[in-house]
Amino acid sequence: MRKIALITGINGQDGSYLTELLLEKGYDVHGIDRRSSQFNRGRIEDTRQEAQKRGQVFELYYGDISDFSSICRIFSNCKPTEIYNFASQSHVAISFEEPAHTTDVNANGVLRLLEAMRYFAVEGCRFYQASTSELFGNAPETPQNENSPFHPRSPYGVAKLYAYWIVKNYREHYGIHACNGILYNHESPRRGENFVTRKITYSLARIKAGRQDVLKLGNIDAQRDWGFAKEYIEVMWKMLQNEQADDYVIATGETHTVREFIEKASAIAGFDIEWEGKGVEEKGRDKKSGNIIVEIDPKFYRPEEKTILCGDASKAKRVLGWKPKTTFGQLVEMMMKADLELIDSGK
Repeated sequence: MRKIALITGINGQDGSYLTELLLEKGYDVHGIDRRSSQFNRGRIEDTRQEAQKRGQVFELYYGDISDFSSICRIFSNCKPTEIYNFASQSHVAISFEEPAHTTDVNANGVLRLLEAMRYFAVEGCRFYQASTSELFGNAPETPQNENSPFHPRSPYGVAKLYAYWIVKNYREHYGIHACNGILYNHESPRRGENFVTRKITYSLARIKAGRQDVLKLGNIDAQRDWGFAKEYIEVMWKMLQNEQADDYVIATGETHTVREFIEKASAIAGFDIEWEGKGVEEKGRDKKSGNIIVEIDPKFYRPEEKTILCGDASKAKRVLGWKPKTTFGQLVEMMMKADLELIDSGK
């Protein structure tokens, strides 16, 4: 049977990397593109054009997982054998400002996809749900694995928890092949600029070019488990190739602070940063120029994080044969150099 993948959220970081992987593996790729007044296909447009030159199938449909009729129409048209759901209101802080929208997309949207899959996808279709480490929130243990208790601390995390359980329920009740990938933070040069890692590298590149004065951040001592997104895409695909559907934590198993990320990125950008002051008065000064390049802004603070979110991916290693390869330092260097080149190009 020809493999036909449907990717929601195809324009994002994960969707673009997955598109490239599946085209390399000979899939027909179909994507749901949410209509916008601005062109938002920058991550996939070159890939789409190259695929068409090679005679490969790469189709995009306007649709929205908040609209059940558009989902059904798209499923009927492309008849997918694999579905990868990346569509999401993906920012934790924004979920406090838009809780109803976040719930409709991140929770009810997944239910709509599963229902459409039951009625319009081909028999044996497989489903991947992009879950998140935010499910754990204030879990009482670190690191977290598939058996750790959930305690989400944001509308984003709560909505994603509903999605996790509805996927698991449909798998057990209807016997469908549906998996949750409980992914920890995964970054790349394609990360959106409103996420802290990319905000750091993009802002430092702009400061280096004289286009920005200062980088403003919240708690720079917050710790995260950061991996390389392109490697995490590979294990998503592996989940749907495995005969037994299951849920997996995907993580590096080590944490680093935002401060560490800033220091490494600054060095690569040519800054020599030193810290002065404490708390909200702390600043990062470039010793070479004497300029303040990092400031603390309380508006970027999250509620106190009592649990360090660090993942134990032993199950994925044991069952799927996957483990991360890119180190933290390599990831920072990759992202920082990419943004220096981006700003230098003037694009």
